[in-house]
Amino acid sequence: MNRRPPFFVSGRVGYVGVFSDTNSASYLDAGENVAHTVLGVVAIAAAFLLRDASLQKWLVVVVGIVALFFGVYGFIVAGNTPPNTFGVSNLESPADDVLHLVVGIRALAAAFMPRGAMATTTA
Repeated sequence: MNRRPPFFVSGRVGYVGVFSDTNSASYLDAGENVAHTVLGVVAIAAAFLLRDASLQKWLVVVVGIVALFFGVYGFIVAGNTPPNTFGVSNLESPADDVLHLVVGIRALAAAFMPRGAMATTTA
């Protein structure tokens, strides 16, 4: 399992206000920061606690499905009055929605492609 916690980092970066401009290409509100931080903590814990490859795979599948859901949902609720995501967060930025879709596709590809199919070669 990848031990680099991108969700945790994005959640923590959001707390310091790096993506707090509502007019920027990527805007993270408090709800997204909390969600990303929690996902990051779960990923870090799973990297150390889940030794069964099958459990790791299904955790990655769940993350992929959740990311795809929020990617699509973000486009559906775009333009609605904030907070437009279950009354907790605001999915307004198309860049964030595309990123959610990319993360979801990448996670599902990593979970279901044959081992080594996504490996890169180094010269």
